[in-house]
Amino acid sequence: MSTSPTRVYAARLVGLPVFDPQGDQVGKVRDLVVALRSEAHQPRVLGLVAEVFGRRRIFVPMTRVTGIDGGAVYTTGLLNMRRFEQRPTETLVIGQMFDRSVTVRGAGGSGAGVQGTVFDVAMEQARTRDWVLSRVAVQEPGKGFRRKGQTHIAEWQDVEGLTRREEAQGATHLIAALNDMRPADAASMIHDLPAERRTAVVAALDDEKLADVLEELPEEDQVEILEHLDSERAADVLEEMSPDDAADLIADLPPETAATLLGLMEPEEAADVRRLMSYDDRTAGAMMTPEPVILGPDATVADALAHVRDPELTTSLAALVYVCRPPLEAPTGRLLGVAHIQRLLREPPSSLVAGALDKSMDPLRPEMTIDEVAAHLARYNLVAAPVVDEDGRLLGAVTVDDLLDHMLPEGWRDRAVRSRAARAAQAAQEGVGRG
Repeated sequence: MSTSPTRVYAARLVGLPVFDPQGDQVGKVRDLVVALRSEAHQPRVLGLVAEVFGRRRIFVPMTRVTGIDGGAVYTTGLLNMRRFEQRPTETLVIGQMFDRSVTVRGAGGSGAGVQGTVFDVAMEQARTRDWVLSRVAVQEPGKGFRRKGQTHIAEWQDVEGLTRREEAQGATHLIAALNDMRPADAASMIHDLPAERRTAVVAALDDEKLADVLEELPEEDQVEILEHLDSERAADVLEEMSPDDAADLIADLPPETAATLLGLMEPEEAADVRRLMSYDDRTAGAMMTPEPVILGPDATVADALAHVRDPELTTSLAALVYVCRPPLEAPTGRLLGVAHIQRLLREPPSSLVAGALDKSMDPLRPEMTIDEVAAHLARYNLVAAPVVDEDGRLLGAVTVDDLLDHMLPEGWRDRAVRSRAARAAQAAQEGVGRG
């Protein structure tokens, strides 16, 4: 049986894998659920919110947690796969307590107390074997040129303001946690935040991170978030998104809003989006990415490898480079051919990429249907393929992830999650309630 440390901080717990008794990972920790009583009594930790099957969140009672050790959470017994729904008497530690404004009584030797914001909360196991919130980490506002204010670790009963539900919260420390997450995980957490809290978090995220998160959210969440931003910021966020994702999102907006945002975007960025929106839906032109790795005929293998090292590139975009006549921005000069990175890794770095081109496959045309694109990628065993116009100029590239996004039915993520969860719940022989 696994053992647990005597004290665990919430910020370190979030993201840890959750394992079942057989040692299989069943999910990741996303939050703690507590029952607030008063500032004089330590709140009881009811359980964990765990994310399973990609996006679904379930409740894991602390009575099912056998250990927290070695960077993992261990459980016993079967878990209830019903979607977690927060009750009015429950509070989420990460979602609703982080960044709350509080006062620490007697901190720093001062009888008046010190004001600050919560940036972490510790839980520990009481003698009754219940887990309770025991300590609160609070940070004072920064002063002068200091970037961060002084921090205090206080006992729960010495902190005022934690039980006031109506007080507005900032987002500084939750943003720090989100910035350490992969975009899909951050999107899942933002999706489940209360409306006011989500608004504060979205306002505090930088444009690049918000763009990454938007690309991972369902369409209805994308539209709702974008419509709550002022127009100039919404246009800035759209510029940070990949053009194909931005085009899909703008297409879901009211025509007047879409026209306004396109007018506020940088002309080059807006031109890419407009070009993608000009193609019929579910065609190669509509789903392609207009920014693959494009090189001139004099580029060397070393040049190609340097370009595909860009961490911003997806795996499928980094699998091929496209050699074209100038100009080298889509729509380019005539496409000379593509080079597979696997092939280039076997070539001397100083040799020309043009000497290792694959000219055996025909490129895609923008009007090709989604079924034709799928057949093309399958025929040549490709993860990406070029799209050219009638003059042979490169317009962009379709990747296998672009294809899957468009082939799967609308709302496929939620339906797949519900189906898997239903099967898991049916297999369970007992349900688990909140203790």
